[in-house]
Amino acid sequence: MNKKINTDSVRMLFEAILTLKDEDECFTFFEDVCTINEIISLAQRFEVAGMLREHKTYLEIAEKTGASTATISRVNRSLNYGNDGYDMVFKRLSDTGKKED
Repeated sequence: MNKKINTDSVRMLFEAILTLKDEDECFTFFEDVCTINEIISLAQRFEVAGMLREHKTYLEIAEKTGASTATISRVNRSLNYGNDGYDMVFKRLSDTGKKED
């Protein structure tokens, strides 16, 4: 765990997120906590990660998502050298039958 984000306020935010019961509550909470652009950027990174896991090319990903090559590279680094957070979530989504892309 990155010590820079392991703060009381970040833990409180994560605890708040873990109380959300469904997608409607997520929309309500995140629309208050984040700007629309921040939510869209997070969603875009998640979509990029899914496409990278499917071995799509940077060009395919950029065309479909509108992500810059810098964003795609950043997500790719997280997939290759990160804490496996994306993989953990994608596995759980596939185990529950949710679509990855």
